[in-house]
Amino acid sequence: MPGCIFCKIAQGEVQSDIIREDDQAMAFRDVNSQAPTHILIIPKKHIPTLAEASEQEGGLLGHLLLMARQVAEDQNLTDGYRVVLNNGVAAGQTVFHIHLHLMGGRTFDWPPG
Repeated sequence: MPGCIFCKIAQGEVQSDIIREDDQAMAFRDVNSQAPTHILIIPKKHIPTLAEASEQEGGLLGHLLLMARQVAEDQNLTDGYRVVLNNGVAAGQTVFHIHLHLMGGRTFDWPPG
């Protein structure tokens, strides 16, 4: 998608601190970190929001969660971590390319905000 920063990162047009990558997805450090460990997990395929994901993309969405688990293990987040997916402006989504936030390294309150 032209103009999408996450598509540009996935295509190697914009440099980022990549933690893990495979043929379907990638994980990289968030430049606007909200925790000691804050990593974004994105599909390489452009999907704007969870609400716009199709049934056929269910396997890819599951893959993102499994990548989040693996990255958490790699980052030694043994005390726990939070995985967040914002859907839409009212939920705080600012980049319209579906992505998971993997955060850890501190205690999180509930409700989150």
